[in-house]
Amino acid sequence: MRAIAVVAYALIASAAHAAEWSPTKSIRFIVGNPPGGATDLVGRILQPKLTAALGKQVVIDNRAGANGIISLELLKHAEPDGHTVGLGHIGLLIVSPAIQKVPFDPHKDFAPIGLMVSLQNIIITHPSVAAKSFNEYINLAKAKPGAMQYATSGIGSPGHLAASLLESMTGVQLTHVPYKGGGPAITDLLGGQLPSFFAVISTGVPHVQSGKVRGIAVTSTRRAEAVPDVPTIAEAGVKGYAAVNWYGLHAPAKTPAHIIERLNKELVAVLKSPDIVQQLKDRGIEATPTSAADYAKFIRDEEAKWLPVIRKSNIRP
Repeated sequence: MRAIAVVAYALIASAAHAAEWSPTKSIRFIVGNPPGGATDLVGRILQPKLTAALGKQVVIDNRAGANGIISLELLKHAEPDGHTVGLGHIGLLIVSPAIQKVPFDPHKDFAPIGLMVSLQNIIITHPSVAAKSFNEYINLAKAKPGAMQYATSGIGSPGHLAASLLESMTGVQLTHVPYKGGGPAITDLLGGQLPSFFAVISTGVPHVQSGKVRGIAVTSTRRAEAVPDVPTIAEAGVKGYAAVNWYGLHAPAKTPAHIIERLNKELVAVLKSPDIVQQLKDRGIEATPTSAADYAKFIRDEEAKWLPVIRKSNIRP
């Protein structure tokens, strides 16, 4: 009887401890790309409400370099106390570890907090490019194999993966021009230094809407509400094509479960708030909050789906 009472007390104390956790200092939110790109945008959209919900300032820390690998290396070595979190996505968690040696294990070195958003890519071109539609773009590229350059936010990035999938399904040969992030890439596209860009949709939408660039096609199975006149690649003729990007939040491994639960709770609440949902939707981004466990399973499922594509496409660092 006494043993039962001790166990019961321990469980109550544990629950009370979990309920009591709150950050004691500012929270560092590491983003592996420079300002101006989609990862930075999502972080800054969520930042004010996360700050309010957690009671301490959430600070975006842009750590660009090595296609974002530096950012996750920093996260890996951070104290597992809830005061440092980082943004992960398919490029960092699946593509990079598959094509090169990275200084972290995507499954062992991080604790998933929750899926944040889902967003597709959009192929955008400079107005000087003769192609005015997706099929014209493909025909132009086929006429001179390798002559059509396209920018992405880095080797192994979602845009790179989307382009590689397109090449494998159409036989077209494009030339990849990797950047350190979407911000620098869009700057060069707008300046006419590049003909095309496989951009995360939030990076491309404002410039398509303003008429500064041309939207050729989006990579999901449905059109984006923000640019409804831009067709999907599948409906433009490449049946079965789909490449969707996503971002999730992570903490260092060994972060206590009660801290992960609190961070997940606030993240989910912020992602469900109507104003945040609308801000994201205006940029073509869909809020997709999940539990920590569901996000961990989602990463495994995405890995199983995309690793064969990565190997077939022969992506190299």
